[in-house]
Amino acid sequence: MTGGAQQQDVRRRAGWLPQDQSGLEAWLRGRRERHQERDPDRALHPAVSALRDLVEGDPVLRMHAHQMIEQVPVGRRYQDRHLDSFGELLELVDEVVTTAPEYSDEQMVMTPLDGVLDWTKATPAGSAFYRDPRVNDALRTILQGWCDFLSSDKSLEVLVDAPSGWCSDAARRAVGMDRFEHDADAEHWGFTSWNNFFTRRFRDGERPVAAPDDDAVVVSPCEATPYRIASRVHRLDEFWAKAEPYSVEELLARDEAADLFVDGTVWQAFLSALEYHRWHSPVAGTVLRAWVEPGTYFTEASSQGADAAEPQLSQGYLAHVATRAIVLIDADDPTIGTIAVVFIGMSDVSSCVIGEGVEAGARVGKGDELGYFQFGGSSVCVLFGPDVVESFSLGALPQAPEEEPSVLPVRSLLATARRRSAD
Repeated sequence: MTGGAQQQDVRRRAGWLPQDQSGLEAWLRGRRERHQERDPDRALHPAVSALRDLVEGDPVLRMHAHQMIEQVPVGRRYQDRHLDSFGELLELVDEVVTTAPEYSDEQMVMTPLDGVLDWTKATPAGSAFYRDPRVNDALRTILQGWCDFLSSDKSLEVLVDAPSGWCSDAARRAVGMDRFEHDADAEHWGFTSWNNFFTRRFRDGERPVAAPDDDAVVVSPCEATPYRIASRVHRLDEFWAKAEPYSVEELLARDEAADLFVDGTVWQAFLSALEYHRWHSPVAGTVLRAWVEPGTYFTEASSQGADAAEPQLSQGYLAHVATRAIVLIDADDPTIGTIAVVFIGMSDVSSCVIGEGVEAGARVGKGDELGYFQFGGSSVCVLFGPDVVESFSLGALPQAPEEEPSVLPVRSLLATARRRSAD
């Protein structure tokens, strides 16, 4: 069974960026207005300063940095230019790494670095700039600096009941906060940081494990919207191509287990900005390996042409190149065999955190927690070997792009494996 990639902008449909470009532009205008009030003597964050020094010290990077401001984005329809110089871009990035995302009914931007860089990412020069390994290393340090801020009590300034705060009545309803563990009477609902809030847990009983005693039933590892199902996947394929095939060896970072999934099936889904961001095991079994694979952060599949700026054509691409946590599990059901779960940090995400004790030799029950994402847009892939899956649940199937997305609850039925014969 093969489902085509949905023609949708994943970042917008999942709530990471505003639904339309005008909303993003309004948010950017607000950032620029705040930027004009910036103290001219304010020093850049050390990580942002390091990126500036890198670019200024290399003529090719400096050329790309200036050209990606001057060039017109491919596939983006901006009414106004929102960047005048690379220096302004650096200062806008600097503002992001010392603030936490705010709530908004209309212009919420949950991946603010992605929003600031949106123009430049969709230019030819930007494509070259963001794929440079040195730039990627510098961005990794910037993202870590932002993660450190979001894990500190300084980030609690947005966990208040002001209109732009996450403790407001509007935000509470949008998040469905009653489903999650929190102390409604405590300051900041009892959370210690933005990341602590972002990785909040469901209350007991909210997400029961489907068929806990049936090893042939595979459950969803995340609270996520189904994106694509691809069957008979190849070891190596042109994952950057417009048809968006999966390339198993590169998806699994050339791990030796890739052989097990050739001609198998890949299921991919994306996570919403307001939903749950912890990961759970799709099966009961033994962990074979678990690691975080470093990757790129702000690239798009430019080889697909003008349409590539739309992230619906970069979702599969990012599964192969973005930073991701890879967990290989030997399932208790021998029909399933080895299963791979790939937790993909897209856009601003640099923090894929594998849970304590999730390592080679560890036993995991179906539905047990494996780790979590800290901040930013995310995606997940589950890889099955050939002829393992008998059927996917209706809720696990991708919807037509014109339909409203439907979230598949974590630990609910994802697929059923072929049953072993009685003999």
